Amino acid sequence: MTDDLYWDPFDKEIDVDPHPLWKRMRDEAPVHHNEKFDFYALSRFADVDAAHLDPATYSSKYGTVLELMKPEPWDTGQIIFMDPPTHTLLRVLVSRAFTPRRVGGLEGVIRDLCAELLDPQVGSGGFDFVQDFAAQLPSLVISQLIGVDPADREDVRKMIDGTFYLDPEKGMFNETAMAATAKFHGYLNGQIQERVKNPRDDMMTALTQAEITTDDGTRRLSLSEATDFTALLVSAGTETVARLLGWACVLLAAHPDQRADLATDPSLLGGAVEETLRYEAPSPVQGRVTTRDVEVHGTEIPAKSKVLLLTGSAGRDDRKYDDPDRYDIRRTFDRHLSLGRGVHFCLGASLARMEGRIALEETLRRFPTWDVDHDNTVRLHTSTVRGYEELPIIV
Repeated sequence: MTDDLYWDPFDKEIDVDPHPLWKRMRDEAPVHHNEKFDFYALSRFADVDAAHLDPATYSSKYGTVLELMKPEPWDTGQIIFMDPPTHTLLRVLVSRAFTPRRVGGLEGVIRDLCAELLDPQVGSGGFDFVQDFAAQLPSLVISQLIGVDPADREDVRKMIDGTFYLDPEKGMFNETAMAATAKFHGYLNGQIQERVKNPRDDMMTALTQAEITTDDGTRRLSLSEATDFTALLVSAGTETVARLLGWACVLLAAHPDQRADLATDPSLLGGAVEETLRYEAPSPVQGRVTTRDVEVHGTEIPAKSKVLLLTGSAGRDDRKYDDPDRYDIRRTFDRHLSLGRGVHFCLGASLARMEGRIALEETLRRFPTWDVDHDNTVRLHTSTVRGYEELPIIV
């Protein structure tokens, strides 16, 4: 019987540990219809994977976050709210600026920032792993990547923090967060205009110079497109890495033998990052809207239906992974879906992986053991992000 099955991404009690419910959904109701919010949820790996690979059927242009999804397409420069061919063109353009060479050149910067944040904690007895480290590192790395002036770094970090403000009643879409987002957008717009006049060796400059040849001639990013992409890069890059590191901190404390292996053999860290992403996806829910009627496991999903892809559930599907509820840094598997798939595969995936690997290596170098003060942790909860906002540890 599935009559008692109920899942929605706004329920904080479910969100504490959704995995038992997600397992029931995979086994009993792989297409779950939530009547209250009128969406369908796909929970099995194969179904989530297939939906990602079929943007013609599962569209992003109506929004990808449940509370932002609407009947008409978004008129926006945000690449995550676009479908091919518009998405393809913009993605090629921004990829001209967001190159592997530019990302690879940040390794030393990331290590230096880790030292700057972690060294003051040595001998402290404990600190908040997320607030004092995991949430600060990615915003500083992204600031360096896009070319924020050192003098602006602290102001920018505060602006970024403000964009993630969660209102207890209204969630992530509230006046405080919207005001911070508008202020940050204005700052970026001004910076990019300045790069047009005075180019530098940074990513904001590269975005103003990127071009491709199309049937209609040479195409460059507009000022608003360059600003929107930079804002998206900052937002997505900051949030995902902060949650990834928080989960890694908790999981390694719960598996001290595996943590000890990582401390003595950093070559295992790449695998540990992948396993952490599989085991606890920082962004476990992505939204799409169907462009046509589609049938999945005998259930008819009508055109213009909201469909939530449960990445967090897909990572624990025993149809895909052996013993999926076991955390194993040495696990070998071909892929997970926690950084997306298909046309919307995360552009910043290599940067997120590098930040995760280096951050954990530098943490373990200074603190080979720690305990989590579970009584004083604070969980972060939105319809699309899951993890820790405050994570005090004892070292």
